[in-house]
This record gives sequence, C-alpha cells and structure tokens, in this order.
Amino acid sequence: MTIIDARVRLPQDLRPGAEYSAPRRQTEQYDKVLNLRDKMNGGTFEGLLSCMDAEGISQAVMHAESEGGEDGDALNEALAKVLADYPATFKGVGCLDIADRRPGQIAAQTARIAEMGMLGVTLQPAFFGLDIDDRLLYPMYARAEELGLIVGVHTGITYSRMHPLRHERPEMLDQVACDFPDLKLIACHAGWPWATEYAAVARRHPTVYLEFGALAPKYVAKPGTGWDAMFGMMPNVLRGQILYGSDWPMMQPSRALTEWRESGLNDTTLAALFHDNAADLFGFGVPSPR
Repeated sequence: MTIIDARVRLPQDLRPGAEYSAPRRQTEQYDKVLNLRDKMNGGTFEGLLSCMDAEGISQAVMHAESEGGEDGDALNEALAKVLADYPATFKGVGCLDIADRRPGQIAAQTARIAEMGMLGVTLQPAFFGLDIDDRLLYPMYARAEELGLIVGVHTGITYSRMHPLRHERPEMLDQVACDFPDLKLIACHAGWPWATEYAAVARRHPTVYLEFGALAPKYVAKPGTGWDAMFGMMPNVLRGQILYGSDWPMMQPSRALTEWRESGLNDTTLAALFHDNAADLFGFGVPSPR
C-alpha cells in the first residue's frame, strides 16, 4: 500500500536556528512526555528521507510550523526550497506569525504563502493565548477560503504549562467551519481529550479532517482511553476524513504504522487513512523516484 504522511515537520537542520528553543515552562512537560527538544534537534532532512524510504512512505506534507520564537517568513523560505528540490515527494503547509500581529498582516502572510505554491497554512493559537475562533484570525480564515488554502489547527491537549486547554475546545473549530463553509480545516492531533466532540464536528462538516500526528495509535484503538467514539466512527461515517500523520520527528513512522496496522481497522479504512484521503485533499499524483 502506498503511504502518504500528512504531517512531517520542517527538519531542524533546514531551519534558520541551529537548535530548537522555546520557553522552559512551555517545553518542560513536552520534554518529559515526548522528549521534544531532543527529537527536534536530532531530526535531519536526510534522516527523514531515510525513514520514509524504510517504511514505504512515498510522499509527505511538510509543515513549517513553529511553537513561537521563529520567523515565519524564514521558515516558509526554507520549506519552499525543499518543495522546489523535491516536487514529487513533498507538498507544503506554511507557517503564520500570529504573535503581536494585526489581522491584516496575518491575512497578507497567508496570501504570500499561497503565492509560494504551498497548499495551506498551519497555526497553533493556544501557544499565543488565542482561541481557535479568535476574531484576530478571521481575516486569515477568509483569505484562506478565498484562495483555496487548507488550514491546519492544533487541537486538543498541549503540554505547555503556560497556555490553558480552553483555547482549543471543539465548539471553536465548529464555529469556524460554520462561518467558512468552503474552507478545508484539519484538526491536527484530532482533539483529545474532546475526541467525541471533535468527531461530531467532523461528522457535521465534511470540510473538517482529523489528523493523528504525534499520537500512539495503540491508545487511539484501546477502549477506555477517551478515543472510543472517534475510533468507532473511523471505519464508517468518518472514513473519508481521517489522515495518517506522524508529526515526524515527534513520532517515528515505524511505530505509528505498525500500531495502526495492529489496531483492528479493516483494509479499506487503512487505505483511506494511509493514502486515499491525503491524496485527494492535497492533490498528490503518482510518486516518482527521488
């Protein structure tokens, strides 16, 4: 089965900063739970290509995302170079600077990302003290809808102790989907601990996709972990709206793919998760040798 990884990060060795950095209170639990800084600093472009080859991942969507402190335009330029050098392998999702920016500036940056040939933008409102449906972001959503861009939004738990969970509640993404009915939205990380509610948002809105980056699939499939309703809907009413993503280097594809295959999902659902939905959403063609 051909595999598309719908979420890998721009490798640290291609970013302007030599090492990953963020405030201590923001990263201390991430380091304990996910070993974030070591994984980010150890993630190289050659390492990404190697693990993709090893796991049969032919194509991927690369996100130039940032938790803060990096210049979005510089990250987008670095991503644009990857896309130019590997056009058959990678599609790009650009980074927005939403800290201390006015709504018009964020919308203008969205337009620049489209001009660079990227297919979408990614943002993490909670890391900047914003709700998903904050009015500051509405001109961006409107511009993205107008330009046919996809918007990926961090949803669910963050391990930052600086930012409350309330910023990412499911009714906020639902509000955005109501206000922008033609805008394709990705609920990155699929919204746990509100998995049932995010499943309902996706069921209401065929424009909303659920992506499982940086998660251990064995827990998504395990009864009693809070994923039950969403997992139960994946083989049926939500089958066309689920995306495999590793969030490399946060989760190694070798582990994620193995656990998905062992999850009990049928072959039709795995094909939708691993390839078909991402191919349709991002417009991937037949892969060619690198």
